[in-house]
Amino acid sequence: MTILDPLTAADGAPQGPKAPRPRSAGGGFGRYLLVRFLLIIPTIFILVTMVFFLARLTGDPITAAQGGRLSPEELDALREAAGYNRPVFVQYLEYLGQIGTLDFGTTITTNRPVVEVLATYGPATFELVFYALIVAFAVGIPLGQRAAYHRDKPEDAVYRVLAIFWYAVPVFFGGLLLKLVFSVWLKWLPVAGRADVDSEIQMQLLPFRTGFYTIDAIRTGNPEVLVDVLAHAILPAIALGLLTAGIFLRLVRTNVIGTLATDYVDAARSRGVAEGRLLRTHAYRPALIPIITVIGLQVALLLGGAVLTETTFEWRGLGFQMAEFLENRDFVAVQGIVALLAVIVAVTNFLVDILAAFIDPRVRY
Repeated sequence: MTILDPLTAADGAPQGPKAPRPRSAGGGFGRYLLVRFLLIIPTIFILVTMVFFLARLTGDPITAAQGGRLSPEELDALREAAGYNRPVFVQYLEYLGQIGTLDFGTTITTNRPVVEVLATYGPATFELVFYALIVAFAVGIPLGQRAAYHRDKPEDAVYRVLAIFWYAVPVFFGGLLLKLVFSVWLKWLPVAGRADVDSEIQMQLLPFRTGFYTIDAIRTGNPEVLVDVLAHAILPAIALGLLTAGIFLRLVRTNVIGTLATDYVDAARSRGVAEGRLLRTHAYRPALIPIITVIGLQVALLLGGAVLTETTFEWRGLGFQMAEFLENRDFVAVQGIVALLAVIVAVTNFLVDILAAFIDPRVRY
């Protein structure tokens, strides 16, 4: 039986069943954006909660940091003043309220607001992570492309072994090897620190310091200061960046090989397109989309590796400070630093998801 559409029945034209209306791309992107944004809250909540209760497994922060240094009476007085003698769940709810107002507490060992510690040492860590990402992109992506081009050949095997080696070697051990070779034996690069004393003095004379040494070095107007800052950043960036470069190498290799096996690449190959052009034009760019989607996870990995990297190279950032706070059992400071890193990782993943949705609309649905 033929169903006539009332709008066209007067014309006598038979109409079949209506096709489903396609979803609006804008609506799909809006829903995708809202869901990804709402995921930031539980991510931060879970990380902060885990750190809070794990820190409490050793007792209250006052006893952990000052136990053995103060008398029991003094410890009791400090615990009562800080509110650590109340039930843990009550302390937890108050801590969540403090974080909601961007109050991360006060360090026990140095009596400084945690926000001040974050503002002072945060730029150093972010600068190191930025340089490490540059190393990861510059090394991992081209080598992954070459490994795919030479698939199942000895060169491919070498690249795959390198990727596993870079990921498996501990960051501190790789950093020590780099220092031994390039600083001690060859004397090409500085051993540790973020800059020489002379460069530090020139940057301190600036009316306002950003904490990002590269920016501050440029603002001094002295090229020697900039060269010195970049020289100090090379080895830490390589030690930390190779960790992620191995992941990028294997990811690019796998995706390029998969793209080369698709029908449209076979069609281009049948038209006589050279293999080199196929790799650059048809296979390379689509293979970069998965790289974008995992950048957020790699930022989390780099921030975690920054603790060992900064300790190895005496790079005074959040990782270096966190190692000192852990040694002194100052869990209030550790909680604040981890909370900030959780916010950074969550926001980074959100921004990366948005970028991936613009590049590949399929991820919106």
